[in-house]
Amino acid sequence: TTAIGLPTFSVVTLRIRRAPLLSRLTYTLVARIAEVLSLQLNKKVAKDHAPDHALCINGALLHDIAKTPCLKEGCDHAAKGAEICQRHGYPEIAHIVAGHIILQDFSPKRYQQGHFLAQEIVYYADKRVRHDAIVNLAERLEYIIENYGKNDEHIQGRIRDNFKQCEQLERYLFDLDLKQIVRQILFQSPLPCNQNPIISLKFLLLVFALISQRFKEIILGEESHTSSGS
Repeated sequence: TTAIGLPTFSVVTLRIRRAPLLSRLTYTLVARIAEVLSLQLNKKVAKDHAPDHALCINGALLHDIAKTPCLKEGCDHAAKGAEICQRHGYPEIAHIVAGHIILQDFSPKRYQQGHFLAQEIVYYADKRVRHDAIVNLAERLEYIIENYGKNDEHIQGRIRDNFKQCEQLERYLFDLDLKQIVRQILFQSPLPCNQNPIISLKFLLLVFALISQRFKEIILGEESHTSSGS
């Protein structure tokens, strides 16, 4: 097999630190969801069917690498981001970045065999985050329609069709509900940063301290309710 080229820890963190704070929170939440899904899939499915774990995390952290400049210039941030990654010698990450908005290779037959690609994990993780909060697909769809639908029925129809495929992918991916996923994301220790999943403990603790209070209350409230025996 061909080795996958991944950026170094310093390259990724430099890119993240250049972004606005809210964007850094978004990147890290998307990466955390991708990490949890990848870990679960690597436990449940055959090794040759599971997505590459480090690639999922790196791709998630860099999926919006061109979003800030493209908001100013009006360009396609997925295409521009893929171009940046390709130019720096990371074709596998470029493939993820290019396909994180619209699912490029929807394949129920492959999903039924338990075979998922890193691009699909990042695509799905991206649809579960709105700024600094983990949301369900319906909430994310509502946000996308409101902010990117341009009151155009054709554009909105394409967005809805994309999310219908995402909903199907979700059913194939896992049977965990939102609270279970968020509990893992908030309380499970991240991997050591010397294993090129690239999230350092110090950085994650800082980010998690700033995550939407709403979701902390959901989980902590449930934990308290359980421990009280109510």
